Amino acid sequence: MGERTQAQRDEMTVEIGYALFSAAFAAAVVFGAIAGPKLMFAMPYAVERGLLLAATSAAALVFPLRVVTVLWRYSREADRRGRPDRPGRPER
Repeated sequence: MGERTQAQRDEMTVEIGYALFSAAFAAAVVFGAIAGPKLMFAMPYAVERGLLLAATSAAALVFPLRVVTVLWRYSREADRRGRPDRPGRPER
């Protein structure tokens, strides 16, 4: 694989930023959805701790999953754009 152009490097930087930002947002939404009832209702201590543990675990799972899927999708699209429409023939 050859050297990447500045535009390609910038595109990758933007995509990584998007992946991290959207993963943080998704993890925060999941955490809030699971731990939210703790703030709204009076619950026993064990239930509150269980909700916090479940929310933290789910958010910790969602974050890397989102980052990987966004970057994987970007990689596949970038590969597809790099291939000519007519295999075996040079692009015009």
